[in-house]
Parts: sequence; C-alpha cells; structure tokens
Amino acid sequence: MARIVMKFGGTSVGDIERINNVAAHVKEEYDAGNEVAVVVSAMSGETNRLVSLCRDISAFHDAREYDVVVSAGEQVSVGLLAMALNKIDVPARSWLGWQFPILTSSVHGSARIQDIVTDALEAQFADGRVAVIAGFQGLSQENRITTLGRGGSDTSAVAVAAALNADRCDIYTDVEGVYTTDPRLVPDARRLKKISYEEMLEMASLGSKVLQTRSVELAMAHKVKLQVRSSFDDPAKKKDVSEDGIAGTMVCSEEEIMEQEIVSGIAYSKDEAKITLRRVADHPGTAAAIFGPLADAAINVDMIVQNISADGGYTDMTFTVPNDDLARAHQLIESMRENIGFSEVESTSGLAKISIVGVGMRSHAGVAQKMFTELADKSINIQVISTSEIKISVLVDADYTELGVRALHAAFNLDGGNEGAG
Repeated sequence: MARIVMKFGGTSVGDIERINNVAAHVKEEYDAGNEVAVVVSAMSGETNRLVSLCRDISAFHDAREYDVVVSAGEQVSVGLLAMALNKIDVPARSWLGWQFPILTSSVHGSARIQDIVTDALEAQFADGRVAVIAGFQGLSQENRITTLGRGGSDTSAVAVAAALNADRCDIYTDVEGVYTTDPRLVPDARRLKKISYEEMLEMASLGSKVLQTRSVELAMAHKVKLQVRSSFDDPAKKKDVSEDGIAGTMVCSEEEIMEQEIVSGIAYSKDEAKITLRRVADHPGTAAAIFGPLADAAINVDMIVQNISADGGYTDMTFTVPNDDLARAHQLIESMRENIGFSEVESTSGLAKISIVGVGMRSHAGVAQKMFTELADKSINIQVISTSEIKISVLVDADYTELGVRALHAAFNLDGGNEGAG
C-alpha cells in the first residue's frame, strides 16, 4: 500500500466527461489499496472568467475579496469530483483550503504556504476515504481565504504530499510526460523516463509549461517524487508504464538516475526583448540604480551582460525583459538617464531565448562550443549568452527559434529512439 497525492489541472476537469475520467483514474489507485488524496484545479477557463469579473467590477478591487471570488472555481471542481467518486463506489469527501486548514501568508493573490494541518486527512485515510482537495487556495492568519497565484494547484499538491510524507505526487496534465523539447516544434522529441529536480526547475523557469516553477522548488526542498502523467489515457490500460513501474516522467533526485545525458532537454521562450544602455558610468551602485527601480515596477529582468570599456570608465549594459514589459522598461530607464548617467538606450523586441539543460554538463567540457558552432552553421546570430552550472541560454531573433531548437535537438542526439534516462 502506498500513500499517493494525485493532482488534476483545469483541462483534466474541463467538463463532466473528463471529471468522470478523473474519477476512474482515482478509482484505479484506490482499488489497488493505496491511500489517496486528490488535488484539483478549477475547470478550464473558469479562473479567467472569475478574474475578469473582478476587473469588471473595479480595476482597484480589494485583493482579499478578489481571492474569495477566484477561489470559487476550485470549490465547484472538488464537489463535482467527490460526487463522481461516490457514484462509482469510491467513498470521498471534498475539502476546501480553509477546512484543513492550509495555512498561508497574507499576500493575497500570491500567498505562500506556511503549514498544513493534516489531522483531517489522516482521519480520512483511517476511514478508508479519498480526500478531494481544492488546490490554489488556503487560509491566512487573519482567517481570510487566500490564493497562491496562477498555477498554484501544482504547489498545493506538492505541499500536501510533503505534509503527508506521501510516496509520490502524480501530476496529471494534457501531455504524457516531460519531453526533450516541445513535441509541437520537434516531432521527434522523446519522453524522458526520469529527470532531476534541478533540470526540471531550469526547464520550468525557461519556458517549459509542464510544471509550475514553485511546485518543483518545493518538491526539491522536501524530496517529493513527482510523476508527470496524462489524464487522457484510458485508466484501464497500462501502456505508458515502463518496466520499472514509472508512468510518464518521474522527477526525482539526481542520485536516482543511473545514466545522465550531457543535455537532457531544450527549452525556449519567444517572449523576449532586449535593452542596451550605452556608455554607462562605471562606478559602485550603478547596477543597483538601474535594476532596483525595474524590480519596484515588477519588471522581471533575466539575462544580463556588462562590457567594460578599454579605459575602464564606462560600460555597456545589456539585459532582457518580457516583450510585454519592454515599453514600460524603456520609459522607466529613460526617466533615470540623468541619475544613472548613460549616453543612449536601445531596445529590441521580437527575440527568443533558447536554452540547453542537463546535469551532465557539470562534468563534460565543450558543450558550449558545440552549441555555438551548431547555431553558427545555421547562420543564427547569438545576441546574448547566459550560463549556469547546468544550463546555457542564448538570445536570438525569434524567427530562428524553430530552426535553432531543431538543430540543437539533433546535435545533442535527443531525437527519436526510446525514452531517455534523464
């Protein structure tokens, strides 16, 4: 008998037929003798509808009341799923975030989980019942409903799994697992049997939409095994289960992966823009003066490159921001010209970031050279480079995204074949 947390996203519970399919997946685990807790999102499109209602009422609405409204979608989902489970003889009860409670900070709209009281869940397991839990929501110290931010149901599921010391947390989504890259871009992309927390965290932060970044961070911190599976498979068929019992992709510690690939995956993001400041005065505090106001304006800065002039008195500063924030960032930087001291500011939109990710890069030389050579052979100009221990990212013209991803996918032998180890 295992203790399992199963999480289903909005597309998985998008209508009654899909909710019944989710119930069949849960019944399969329950009938196997496992203790099961299920975390669900709102039905697809419902959260967007509720957010829109809040904005229509007032552009400056009370964030506490906003959380009351947008958390309502999950309340519908858990009630319907509990009904569906009871209908097929799986004893179940729905639970909202405040009923455990799932205790959070008081930052409404993007609260962070601080503690989960599991007494009620343990009692459910002891009675042989399935707990159907509303994701995305919790309770503040002020006894107000809070929400965790978009994608927060993944975080809820991992947090519940950690609090329960679950054997694993199964994240059901609309794909069969984690692939070496986006299969829509590269049809020969293959599913990974295992991937390390570090690799998954990098891929999630670089544009992979399979898992939410905060949930991977939490899983890594608490060593919660994540299994990414498709909710649209027939629960009665075991076609996606490998010989060692892994369905979909297992996200786990690096030590559990026997053979590490040099590069495990390629991620990309087309939502990139570049800003360059020319002849910035080079003295202590300049970088803080530039990036502090951007942070205060909630503009996320990603890749940063600084080039010192020959005389050491000036520097060129280049950084990237999301395309949607380019106009605001440019205007803000211009307003700081006198305080910062630079000759001109240049901005470019329509760019893409392509990244290769792999823990095997730690122990192999020449990976960057191979990446840059491959892109050069395809006449793709690199505008900015950023690296970490297990990642290399380059900024290129967005028109070359597909060509670049496909070329790198082939160059690092990620195409086709059987599922990789990681």
